[in-house]
Amino acid sequence: MAVNPPDEPPTGLIASVRAVGREPEPARSGQRWGFGAFLLVEAIFILSAVFITAIARTSGTDLGNSVAFILVGSIVPTVLAATVAVVITYLRGNGPWQDLRLGWDWADVKVGLKLGALGLVLTYVAAVVWSRVVGDQNATSAIGELVDGAALPLGAAVAMFLYVCFLGPVCEEVIYRGLLWGAIERQRWSRWAAFTLTTLIFAASHLEPLRTSLLIVIAIPIGIARLITRRLTASVVAHVVNNFLPGLTLLLVSVGVMPA
Repeated sequence: MAVNPPDEPPTGLIASVRAVGREPEPARSGQRWGFGAFLLVEAIFILSAVFITAIARTSGTDLGNSVAFILVGSIVPTVLAATVAVVITYLRGNGPWQDLRLGWDWADVKVGLKLGALGLVLTYVAAVVWSRVVGDQNATSAIGELVDGAALPLGAAVAMFLYVCFLGPVCEEVIYRGLLWGAIERQRWSRWAAFTLTTLIFAASHLEPLRTSLLIVIAIPIGIARLITRRLTASVVAHVVNNFLPGLTLLLVSVGVMPA
């Protein structure tokens, strides 16, 4: 009987999930960072967002209509936090490729595409239910609220699309299913514990209480991709796929092709 290599998921997504054991991951030598690193990165994310907003307010910027504020306020905090996360792995560990499990494998890409497509379906269904519960007037994201009412020029709209669909997912995966997941594993907790905690913290960290339950649903397929492959590539791909249609919609709305 053929045996799957330790780092390769079994055939089939359901079988792969069932095969996930409750034993902790083997300890990684050289990793000298943990929850403190994640807390530092999360603090940088929040404080940089607050600082940018404060600077904009004190300068008299119209936050709802400033293209520069929309771009800087949306992109900089996440990119800055992810950059610090990567730097920490160099200073206190083995680098991002080993510590954050960024190894490349085409099998991981396939898993990510499948779970990303599944995530799109779940997100659509959950969003419909959620909008009926909270009302259409409340059914928007923080970035959606920023863009709503601001007629972005084409260059800015494209930049937001690239951030929402590609750069943002990469940075968020580095922070949550890379740094945070690795910190949990360092405590010798199981992969299921890492999946559960990163899913909940990912949803809560968006600081959108009304959307937290929806974000949990969105995060589940992305987390499963990380869970069954043990690498970050699959969750990055799943996240990119899941964000593509919302990002495209945001682009079309912001340039006036679609009604808001």
